[in-house]
Amino acid sequence: MAGFAERCSPSENRLLDSLPTIDCQRLGPHLQPIRFSAGQVVCEAGELLDHVYFPTTAVICSLYTTQEGAVAETGMTGSDGVFGITVVLGGDTTPSRSVVQIAGGAFRLPANIFREEFARGGSFQQLLLRHIQALLTQVSQTAVCNRLHTIEKRLCRWLLSSHDHTKSKELRMTQEFISNMLGRRRESVTLAAGHLQDAGLIHYSRGHIVILDREGLEAATCECYHVVKRETDRLLGKTALPIRRYDPEQKVQVRHRSA
Repeated sequence: MAGFAERCSPSENRLLDSLPTIDCQRLGPHLQPIRFSAGQVVCEAGELLDHVYFPTTAVICSLYTTQEGAVAETGMTGSDGVFGITVVLGGDTTPSRSVVQIAGGAFRLPANIFREEFARGGSFQQLLLRHIQALLTQVSQTAVCNRLHTIEKRLCRWLLSSHDHTKSKELRMTQEFISNMLGRRRESVTLAAGHLQDAGLIHYSRGHIVILDREGLEAATCECYHVVKRETDRLLGKTALPIRRYDPEQKVQVRHRSA
């Protein structure tokens, strides 16, 4: 763990990297680097969270299981966000089960510290609200994608998103896990992956995927990937609008229209 902690930096998470120095100094002592393994359960449906997680190289996904036993992904959190945002939204729990989609690192923060920082307002709260807006875009666009687009285009979107989070062209996961992510049968995933492999875009073998042609995947995917990425970059990226600094002592003058 010590060796991993030395290699893991908060700057690898987009939210933590975007915080002003004063906020980082306040949060720093409470952030603990951890390592997730693939398939590890982060939170069961209806479970209260004691910590929130800022992934660096890990990817956490939320899965909903129907009464018939079918499973589908409802959201993905990687290095551009935080898992556990519900602790500041008032609902505390969700009906989804959350598991580690891709093994890797993260920083965890006690939920009570997370709530206190959010309640302060200012930069931390603004950044989290932008993250929530980005998540809403992701969830709504995923619903559109699952309803309207082919399994091949959806697989391209999922591979591109996973690559964005991990910065690695090699992805390890079982065929069953991929089918759960896309809400389709394993046979359909195998067929779609085979088509992408025949096109020279990926190499796929026994739960091991290597992205060979990123530009080709971007050309083959649907607009959903680009919509989510543009909105996330607009809200949280390097070119995002600067976070406004609030001075609690500053009085705001409001001009009223004359009668």
